[in-house]
Amino acid sequence: MIRALAVSALLGLTGTTSDACSQDTPCAVDARNYYIAMPQESAPIGALMYLHGWGGSGQGALRNARVVDGFLARGYAVIAPDGVPREGRNGRSWRFHPTSPSQAEEVAFLEAVKGDAVARFDLPPSRVILGGFSIGGSMAAYAACLSPDAFAAYAPIGGNFWRPHPEDCAGPVRMIHTHGWTDTTVPLEGRVVNRVPITDPQAFAQGDIFHALRIWRETNGCVHLRADRFVTDGPYMRRAWDRCDPGTALELAIFPGGHQVPATWPDLVVDWFEGLD
Repeated sequence: MIRALAVSALLGLTGTTSDACSQDTPCAVDARNYYIAMPQESAPIGALMYLHGWGGSGQGALRNARVVDGFLARGYAVIAPDGVPREGRNGRSWRFHPTSPSQAEEVAFLEAVKGDAVARFDLPPSRVILGGFSIGGSMAAYAACLSPDAFAAYAPIGGNFWRPHPEDCAGPVRMIHTHGWTDTTVPLEGRVVNRVPITDPQAFAQGDIFHALRIWRETNGCVHLRADRFVTDGPYMRRAWDRCDPGTALELAIFPGGHQVPATWPDLVVDWFEGLD
């Protein structure tokens, strides 16, 4: 299997068995863990840090061959951190919500994981993408908003900001947001998840993806509200904003499915990222 990571290969990078960690053996950072899958054929040319969804885990995320194998085949390592345990439930989540006092701590944890993985596995630090699915996508979006220079690019799928939407972000980014056209778990318009009216101050509500794109356009200094470039063939309908501040990138990719990660998503992200160089 392309996802298998031999311990002997790790020893060549880390030097001792006590340092060895992989997709089955955790690497410890700040009282939490992350797991990593490495390409076997050659040294990685980049990496995706992939944030699991609600109730998931880092190790569980690496069992998703649809994500992992696609990136490994393109020469990218896949780093999968653990979120925080869910109180009274199995699985983990992220302290992503705009009302969470720990949001900045989560971003700092992701930066610490990146630094540790870069040092342990000799990853190129300027080629680490932060992505995530569902709530993991939301966490990636807030990391981009709070610490835009922490990662080379951002690739949330099936999740972005929640209500109340941010008024502004710390700086411009390179982002591709991917979403299912028929997603009813995290609809493009968002939804209230705690069964109260959206006008209720107690509403715990997902954000509107199109409002999020407006925030990102303003953050990136884009000239137009409308997209500058469209792709209408292939598995995605894509809209890109090109007339923006130098060094930025913003794209929306819609696929005809629900709350899922398409098998073609790794190639979409890598092709987009490498096209920015």
